[in-house]
Amino acid sequence: MDERQLRILRELGELGSVSAVAEALLVTPSAISQQLRLLQRSVPVPLTERQGRRLVLTDAGQALAGAAVEVEAALARARGAVEGFLGRPDGEVSVAAFHSAGAAFFPPLLRALAAPGMPRVALADEDVPQEDFPRLTREYDLVLAHRLDHTPPWPGTVTVTTLLREPLDVAMPAGHPLAAKRSVAPKDVAEEPWITVHDGFPVLATIEAIAAAAERRLHLAHRINEFAVVAEAVAAGGGIALMPRWTMRRHPDLVLRPLTGVRARRHIDALHRPERTARKAVRTVLTELRRAATLFQDRDDDAAGDRD
Repeated sequence: MDERQLRILRELGELGSVSAVAEALLVTPSAISQQLRLLQRSVPVPLTERQGRRLVLTDAGQALAGAAVEVEAALARARGAVEGFLGRPDGEVSVAAFHSAGAAFFPPLLRALAAPGMPRVALADEDVPQEDFPRLTREYDLVLAHRLDHTPPWPGTVTVTTLLREPLDVAMPAGHPLAAKRSVAPKDVAEEPWITVHDGFPVLATIEAIAAAAERRLHLAHRINEFAVVAEAVAAGGGIALMPRWTMRRHPDLVLRPLTGVRARRHIDALHRPERTARKAVRTVLTELRRAATLFQDRDDDAAGDRD
């Protein structure tokens, strides 16, 4: 067996089909099948089996795919050691983020890495449904993803560094009658028109929890994913919305009020494949992301003052 064959087996376990692996690795399905056959010859027990029209991993295949992660990490560390020995630069680190995380984290990250000798970053925005974030770690060194407190954790195929556990507050125009309250409950906001995200995105689960707590169906007036656009729509009187407390830039015409009776908090996590942090450059960028997150948390006192 060789590194490429082990990687194909690992990808098959994650993607679930030969055609999906072929697309991800930019080769033909027949080439993937050939490499799997070669790998099977070196192992005395079946690694794959048919389930209907799909080729899936057996228990032995899953065990070998798990070992493949360790092999890739070890090889990445070995390459990193060689690069360090030869004095090569750490190079470029690719970072993807959903929109509001990109708006919050990209500027301080660029400023922190502007000094000589620091890694170069290639930044991208990727706003996808929650279940699709782990797949992005195939394309990027680091992926900033979000999920709600009560949603399932990320799969074991990725390494997770939690940057923030950020409250989601109810945003409303400054002159709204509820703005006089220090906090709002689900029944306070149940009659309001709501501006929320499209189906499949994390914040919607909290909207559904508010409806359940208020024992009524909410009126979802507008579906907008980008929080900056949501802020403008709320300020214009289009409805109320859930918005992150720390990472959004303050809007002069809005106030944020904490929500009681419902868990309204999102995780902002940095996801990556285990072998990626074998590179010093990736570790450096991850450290700067943690530092930026600490600064956002330090703003909590200011945010509390704004809500008083």
